[in-house]
Amino acid sequence: MTHADFLIELGTEELPPKALRSLQDAFADDLLKRLADAGLSFGDNERFGAPRRLALFVKDLQLAQPDEAFERRGPAVKAAFDAEGRPSKAAEGFARSNGVSVDELERMSTDKGEWLVYRGVTEGRATRELLPELIQQTLDALPIPKRMRWGNSRAEFVRPVHWLVVLLGNEVVPAAAYGIESGNQSRGHRFHAPDKLTIEQPADYARTLRDKGYVVASFDERRDYILEQATRVAKQKGVEVVIDTDLLDEVTALNEWPVALLGQFEERFLDVPAEALMSSMQEHQKYFPTRTTDGKLAPWFVFIANLESKDPSRVISGNEKVIRPRLSDAAFFWETDRKTPLADRVEKLKAVTFQQQLGSLYDKAERLKAIAGDIAQRLDDDVDQAERAAWLAKADLVTDLVFEFDDMQGIAGYYYALHDGEAQGVANAILEQYRPSGAGDELPKSRAGMAVALADRLDNLSGLFGIGQPPTGTKDPFALRRAALGVLRILVERELDLDLRELVAFAAKQHSELPKADEVVEQVVDYALDRFSAWYHDAGYRTEVFQAVRALNPSRPLDIDRRVKAVANFSKLEQANALAAANKRVSNLLAKAGEGVASSVKAELLSEPQEQALFKAIEDAEADTAPLMAQTDYQGTLTHLAGLRDSVDAFFDGVMVMAEDDAVRANRLALLARLRQLFLQVADISVLQ
Repeated sequence: MTHADFLIELGTEELPPKALRSLQDAFADDLLKRLADAGLSFGDNERFGAPRRLALFVKDLQLAQPDEAFERRGPAVKAAFDAEGRPSKAAEGFARSNGVSVDELERMSTDKGEWLVYRGVTEGRATRELLPELIQQTLDALPIPKRMRWGNSRAEFVRPVHWLVVLLGNEVVPAAAYGIESGNQSRGHRFHAPDKLTIEQPADYARTLRDKGYVVASFDERRDYILEQATRVAKQKGVEVVIDTDLLDEVTALNEWPVALLGQFEERFLDVPAEALMSSMQEHQKYFPTRTTDGKLAPWFVFIANLESKDPSRVISGNEKVIRPRLSDAAFFWETDRKTPLADRVEKLKAVTFQQQLGSLYDKAERLKAIAGDIAQRLDDDVDQAERAAWLAKADLVTDLVFEFDDMQGIAGYYYALHDGEAQGVANAILEQYRPSGAGDELPKSRAGMAVALADRLDNLSGLFGIGQPPTGTKDPFALRRAALGVLRILVERELDLDLRELVAFAAKQHSELPKADEVVEQVVDYALDRFSAWYHDAGYRTEVFQAVRALNPSRPLDIDRRVKAVANFSKLEQANALAAANKRVSNLLAKAGEGVASSVKAELLSEPQEQALFKAIEDAEADTAPLMAQTDYQGTLTHLAGLRDSVDAFFDGVMVMAEDDAVRANRLALLARLRQLFLQVADISVLQ
């Protein structure tokens, strides 16, 4: 037999639910890679991750590494034997080092002469011998930020380890991890099947755990099962379950034998904003809310029990008793908060520090009001509405509802603003101020919302860069990377043609004192453009395409986006490479000439037909692209300029640019400068070369 199925299971106390899936995948991916790197072949595999176990099944694992032929070269033949053919000490030493006699050595001819050589075969190690060290290396490499010790052992892992199964075929592979010796006995559900379970064969693993142990070991299978059950029990009451994918993953990681049940709460709680009730159910209780067919929150919730109860009604009743106080708290906070208008709460922001050097949240509110108003004015929008929304934007941070449910910030403000009689546009802007919260998240829809969302991010960026606290490495406590991308997304995707440099400069001026005030604008703009570069890279654009635009030092993101897309399309044209190379050559020539390049071309000095033709082509292109540039039709401009290729190629083939005559040379450089300026209207395409 050359192959056998392989199983490893590491049994632990309950693993961190939010990390289970990543631990499962890291464990499987790393061990599979180590097996492959060791030269072992194998077939299909299946990974498992449950609250108390990480496991991997590998089909048809090779039982030994393949033998490996090797060749060692010794001394040259002329140095290996004397005139009578007797072996020298060098030959004898080489043979002895390989455990053979000189007679057993072979000869190898090369261009540099003949050499003694020893050829042998290294026998591959048995897989049983390799597995213990590969397993330990895999466990040591798991992405565990904080390890723990248990008992008297000095071993460290994410949770205490209680059993280890390592099977190759039907035989246990001797191994140890964290003081636990390997065997073939797993554990089932804590309550349904507390006794040890013997795994006879690796392929029996999942079935044995399910049939005898009340454990669904596969993460993906449990996830699908929970989704199916939750959907079914909700449908029985004529409602739809609301599934948050992150919560679904977390609940999957919390349950070995999931059973979906449906609980109910009093309809009076539906007077509280649905978001607060959902937050209470999802964040605090790990319940799935439900909604009616018209999208309204329903007074039912789905929860997942980790066992099959003989009396499900008691389990449901217990969970209903647990959720009731949480919902009562939300209702109490909702009623209490509404007694104080948001406008009256702004004063309380003076007691809340935003950042030690940047003042309180009240100071921030004043800055947001000014910045949002400036943005609204630039966009010719309702300045008063933008300023009012910005002034009230952070007021809900001092409400009891947000203190208890921090994910309600902005949402609570929206409802309280409407209750206070604020304009719908003001309430919408308060709600939208945190959008986008991440990649792919929804953007603000209202103009006032865009102004406040931009103001908030610009204030953070200008302030923190201004006091010398930009993101460093993986540390970004104020989420400035996300803030910069948010600014770019809003400006580009909402088609707001604003100058980022001007916006940052205005935002920076709203701070009373910034130690790095002289540098902050360019630092923030550069930082944002670096994020822009990564954005385009992730979207599949060549890095050089964005850099060709950035070379012009632009600062209007919407305009940059249009230029980048134009350059990307231009770069696909047949003429692009030749024109990029020509622009690179022109750039180098002009750089060497320095400031001595004339500002205009003298037609009378153009003696060669190729330079006359290029001059005519440039004049025509200037006339033709002027209206295109006036409409910011960058793609049309570059497409038109692609037609210059033949004239440019003919010029460089037939004309000596650096002529001996000073006037002729200067005139030709001026002609090339004019050519280059045509392209620089859009981008520096020499960067594409």
